[in-house]
Amino acid sequence: MFTLVWSRVRTAALALSAVAALASGTTGAAAAPAPAPAKQGPTSVAYIEVNNHSMLNAGKYTLANGGGNAFDVAVIFAANINYDTSTKAAYLYFNENVQRVLDNAATEIRPLQQKGIKVVLSVLGNHQGAGFANFPSQQAASAFAKQMSDTVVKYGLDGIDFDDEYAEYGNNGTAQPNDSSFVHLVTAVRANMPDKIISLYNIGPAASRLSYGGVDVSSKFDYAWNPYYGTWQVPGIALPKSKLSPAAVEIGRTSQSTAADLARRTVSEGYGVYLTYNLDGADRSADVSAFTRELYGSDAVYTP
Repeated sequence: MFTLVWSRVRTAALALSAVAALASGTTGAAAAPAPAPAKQGPTSVAYIEVNNHSMLNAGKYTLANGGGNAFDVAVIFAANINYDTSTKAAYLYFNENVQRVLDNAATEIRPLQQKGIKVVLSVLGNHQGAGFANFPSQQAASAFAKQMSDTVVKYGLDGIDFDDEYAEYGNNGTAQPNDSSFVHLVTAVRANMPDKIISLYNIGPAASRLSYGGVDVSSKFDYAWNPYYGTWQVPGIALPKSKLSPAAVEIGRTSQSTAADLARRTVSEGYGVYLTYNLDGADRSADVSAFTRELYGSDAVYTP
């Protein structure tokens, strides 16, 4: 994921239900979340680099006033779109750390969902020439869409995030971006997952190719956000303000004053999402409070 400073080389019956699901081998069966304490304000998003940090960090912050979750969406960063040179096809790839999170959904994902936090899987290019924007046909795009939606079902996730970076289009003899690819892909993903989250990290060739053949997929996204940390930039997609995050901060790197200013602007200009990146395992309550005070009128409390 690109940053201005590059940093990328998120009741008893229920408990018995979850245990039964695990015992039966249905990895994707998730316990229904307990209602989170009410919180008024924008949706807050935390990308978590699972190569280095635990997804559970997103659930360690609550609001001092009312006890609501500081974060509403936690993003697993990141799965990859890889390229098989023998079959000349893209495929969904999980490195060992992403696979560990998925395989241990009962302890890495379910605790967040049971608190009311949505867990989304980000998918990122991997320098192999395969990307969201260069599928050669609708059939190829639909095949990859099925891999994504099958993963959401299998592991009980809440959705998919598209991040069109590091594809290095043209590697391994792959094609350059075309206008139809991402439209076909998003259309198929939404058809497969009508009730799940689809979000757009607003960067790369895919982000500027949202319309083809009279079909505009903008409305198929639940959220879109600015990819440049420490800045304000309204995503160029036709979504209502309630689904956009012009603010983007990197926790521990973006200054607390900037994070607060961006949160204040989010509220004053009526936007509905606030994006953060790189939530680690340290006590970041001061950094998180800098923006929760502006978004929700409350400090954040860290509970290890």
